Amino acid sequence: MSATLKSAAFRAEREASWRELEALVLRLEKGGTRALAPHELARLPALYRAALSSLSVARAISLDRNVLEYLESLSGRAYLAVYGTRRRLREALGDFFVRRFPRAVRAHAWHVAIAASLMALGSVTGFALTASDAERFYAFVDPMYAQGRGPASSTASLREVLYGGKDAAGMLKTFAMFLFQHNARIGLMAFAVGFAGAVPAALLLFSNGLVMGAFGALYTGRGLGVDFFGWMLPHGVTELTAVALCGAAGMALGQALLFPGREERLAGLARRGREAGVVALGAVALFFVAALIEGIFRQLVHAVPVRYAVALGSAGVLFAYLATSGREKP
Repeated sequence: MSATLKSAAFRAEREASWRELEALVLRLEKGGTRALAPHELARLPALYRAALSSLSVARAISLDRNVLEYLESLSGRAYLAVYGTRRRLREALGDFFVRRFPRAVRAHAWHVAIAASLMALGSVTGFALTASDAERFYAFVDPMYAQGRGPASSTASLREVLYGGKDAAGMLKTFAMFLFQHNARIGLMAFAVGFAGAVPAALLLFSNGLVMGAFGALYTGRGLGVDFFGWMLPHGVTELTAVALCGAAGMALGQALLFPGREERLAGLARRGREAGVVALGAVALFFVAALIEGIFRQLVHAVPVRYAVALGSAGVLFAYLATSGREKP
C-alpha cells in the first residue's frame, strides 16, 4: 500500500511536466521545429532533463513498472527531439554528395592512388601480353564477357560493333551492359573482400585492368585503338573511377584489419568501415551516372572527337568535384 501511495504522489507531483514534454515532442515529430514556438524550443531541453531526473528517481525507489516504461519511452523520444538531426531527404543527399563523399575520398587519397595504379598496371600488363600473343586474350577475358569478340573476329566485324547499324547497336548495348555489370561487380567485390585483407581487393583491381588491356590490345592490333578508347572512355572515366574508389575502400578495411595501430582491431575496423562505407556508397552513385552515359550518350553519338571531348570534360568535372567540394570546415 505504501509503495502505491508513494508512486501516486510521485506521479501527481511531476506528471504535468511529463505531459507538457510529451505534447511538445509529439508536435515536433509531426511538424518539425517549425511546429514549435521559440519559447517552446527553449523549454524543451529543460523538460527533457527533468524527465531524465524523474526516471532516475523512479528507478532508485522502485516505482511501478508502468511509470518506468512510460518515462523510458518519453525520455527516448525526447532525446531524439533534442539531439537528433531532423533533415529532409534532399538535405541529407545534398550534405552527402556536397560534403561527406568528397571529403571521404580525399581522406583516402593514398588508397585511391594505389587502387588506380593497380588497375593501370593490370591494363599495361594485359595490353603487352595480348599484343605479343593474341591467344592470351582468352586467358584474360571470359567468353561470355567477350560477346564473340576475340582474335578470331574479323576487323570488319569489330568495327561494325562500334559503328554498325541496328543489329550492331543491339550487340553494342548488350556488350555495354556486360561491361557495366562486370566493372560494378568487381568494384563492389573489391570493397566487400576488404574484410579479408587488402590482397584480394588488390588482385581484383589488377585482374580488371588485365581485361581492359586485353580488349585495348585486340582493337589496337586491328588499327581501331582510337575508335575503341573513344567508345569506352566517355563512360569509362566515371565507371573506372568508381571501381578505384571501391577498391580503395576495400584496401582501407584491409589496412585496419592487418595494421590496427594503437586501436583495438575491432574498434579500428568499425571506425574505418564507416569512413570507407561513405566512399563505397558514393561510388555506387558514380556507377549509376556511368550507366546513364553508357546507355544514352554513347549509343547516340558516334563522332570520335566528340566522344573524346566528353571523356575529357567528364574527367575534369569529376576531378574538380572530388578535389574541391566540401572544403569548408566541417
